[in-house]
Amino acid sequence: MSTDVRAAISPGELAQIVRRVAGQPELWDSQVRYSAGERFYVRLEQGDGYEVWLLTWLPGQQTGFHDHGESSGAFLVVSGGLTETAVATGKPEPLGRTLPPGTARLFGPHYVHDVRNDSTEPAVSIHAYSPPLSSMRRFEVAGDGALRVIAEERTW
Repeated sequence: MSTDVRAAISPGELAQIVRRVAGQPELWDSQVRYSAGERFYVRLEQGDGYEVWLLTWLPGQQTGFHDHGESSGAFLVVSGGLTETAVATGKPEPLGRTLPPGTARLFGPHYVHDVRNDSTEPAVSIHAYSPPLSSMRRFEVAGDGALRVIAEERTW
C-alpha cells in the first residue's frame, strides 16, 4: 500500500525553509500586522508535508508554554528580538535564551517552550512545521516548578 503523504521534514530542513522565506521579504512584508489584543499570525506557504507562518510580536506578547504535538519545527527571528525558555527536564530553564535577528531555533516533536518579546520594540518571526500543525498542548508551571498540561488544541 502506498501513500501520497510525504514523510516529515527534519528540523534542519525546516530551518532552511524559514531562512529561504525570511530572505524573500516580498513574500511576507506586506502581511506584517501588529495587534495589541493578541499576537498576529498568518500562514504564508503550505508545501508537501510542511507549512510556513509569519508571526508578529508587540512588546510583552508571548506564547506561554506549549508544544507542537507530533510536528517538528524551526523559527527564525527576522526583526526585533525574542526570548525563548525551553523545558528539557520537565521544568523550565531558569533563564531564557535571547534570540536576536537572524537567530534560528530548531526542534523535534513534543518540544516544550515559551517564546516572548521582552524588548521594547516589535518583533517578526518566520516559523515552519512538519507535518503541518494538528495539535498543541498548553502548559502551566506548577508550584514545584514542574509543568502540567492545562489544554490541548486541535486544528481538525
